[in-house]
Amino acid sequence: MTSVPTRMTVIEIRAPGGPEMLVPQERPVPAPGAGEVLVKVEAAGVNRPDVMQRMGLYPPPKGASDIPGLEIAGAIVALGSGVTRFRIGDRVTALVAGGGYAEYCPVHETNALPIPAGLSAVEAAAIPETFFTVWHNAFERGGLKSGETLLIHGGSSGIGTTAIMLAKAHGARVITTAGTPEKCAACQKLGADRAINYRTEDFVAETKAATGGKGAELILDMVGGDYIERNYEAAAVDGRIVQIAFQGSPKANVDFRRIMLKRLTHTGSTLRSRTVGEKAAIARALEENVWPLLAAGKVKPVIYKTFPFAEAAAAHALMESSQHIGKIVLTV
Repeated sequence: MTSVPTRMTVIEIRAPGGPEMLVPQERPVPAPGAGEVLVKVEAAGVNRPDVMQRMGLYPPPKGASDIPGLEIAGAIVALGSGVTRFRIGDRVTALVAGGGYAEYCPVHETNALPIPAGLSAVEAAAIPETFFTVWHNAFERGGLKSGETLLIHGGSSGIGTTAIMLAKAHGARVITTAGTPEKCAACQKLGADRAINYRTEDFVAETKAATGGKGAELILDMVGGDYIERNYEAAAVDGRIVQIAFQGSPKANVDFRRIMLKRLTHTGSTLRSRTVGEKAAIARALEENVWPLLAAGKVKPVIYKTFPFAEAAAAHALMESSQHIGKIVLTV
C-alpha cells in the first residue's frame, strides 16, 4: 500500500438536515479487510437513499460506513487478504453499503465488477445501485418476460431510465409515468412505448387503454401511498407488483379483494441491507446478462449532471428538486 496516502477527504453528514449538512472532512484511509479491495474513487453515484440518510430517515446498516454513497467507480490500489479476482490497477465499479462519498472506499471483491468496455468512470459509477435494483426486482423477483408489459413509475429517475432500457433490451413492452412533458418525451426517447404524465392523466385508465384493457403484467413502484391500490387496478390478471421504495407514504388503505380476484403477487425488497453474498449473486447475474449489453452500447446509463466532490450539497439539492432525468454523479 505504499502509494496510498494515510488521510483522505470524505463528505460527512454533520447532523440530520438539509443539503448544507454535507461537509468535507478528513479521515484515515481505510485498509481493505479480508476479501476486500480498496478503490481510489474517481466517481460516485448520488441516489435517493443518500438523501434519506442525510435527513436522518435511513440509517446505514450495522457495520457499514456512516459516510453516504452506495456506488463507486475507480481503480484498485490495494488488496485485502484472500482476494483472487482482481489485481492492483484494475478498474472497477462497485456496489457498497456506504462510504462512497470518499476518495478511497473498500468493497468486497464479489460486489465489484470490471468497468464495461467503452464506459467512463462517471458512467460506470451510475450503474451499480440502479442496475442491481432493477435486475433483482424486475427480472429476478418480478420475473419479467419478453412480450409482457412493464409499468414503471418514476420513469425519468435513475431507476426508471435503467428499467426502461433493460426491459426493452429483453423484449418487454414498457409503459411509464413521469411528471412533465419533457420527462415523458425523455422516457419515450429511451424506448418507452407509452409515457403517461401522471399530473394530467390517470395512469390506471391509460395503462388499461394501452394494453387493450388487459393491464400490466409487472409494475415497478417506488411511490407507494395511494399508488398501491391503483397498481392493483392497473395490473393484469396474474400480475406482479414489486415495491422498491416509498416516495409517498409507506402506508395505505387498500381493498385487498383485487389481489384475490386477479391472483396478484405483491412483493418488494431493499438492497442496502442485503448480505455481501446476496449482492454477489446479483453481481454475477448482471455480469452474465447485462454487461454484454453495456459493452455493446445497447444499454447506457443516462447521466443528467456531474458535480465536483466538494459540491455534494448542490447534487443533493438537485436530486430533491426532481428536475433531473437519469443519474447525478459526483466526480472525485
